[in-house]
Amino acid sequence: MRAGPLAMIVAVTAALQAASAAAQSLDYEFFKARVEPIFLKKKPGHTRCYVCHAESNNALRLEKLSPGAKFWTEEQSRRNFETVSGLVVPGNLAASRLLMFPLAPEAGGNAFHNGGRQFASKDDPDWNTLNQWANGQKSADGKSK
Repeated sequence: MRAGPLAMIVAVTAALQAASAAAQSLDYEFFKARVEPIFLKKKPGHTRCYVCHAESNNALRLEKLSPGAKFWTEEQSRRNFETVSGLVVPGNLAASRLLMFPLAPEAGGNAFHNGGRQFASKDDPDWNTLNQWANGQKSADGKSK
């Protein structure tokens, strides 16, 4: 009888440790300089990610910009980083929802992204930027701040 709850506790603990390790391997400066702008970018034929994901009720919940602001504050960017880091499994493309949900199913993406196919293929420069970050690319100075 006790094996069930114990197994669940072990599984949850392992998942939390994996998420913590993932966030530690991801570079905040790269995220802020190269990934966050993608969420604000208008792509032909698509709505900006931000429009649907600002304070949304789904896994990719971006901070709402202040009125008149064109970018997030440092504090907001840090919260975005924590949220988005949870959607990435470094080294495991298929498990990284940030990469798979907005990618067209024909290119190997997930069929369940309600916001359309932001990326028609893995050759899209913005998708490649997300992929680089998810796989541990560091900022230009090589430091994670």
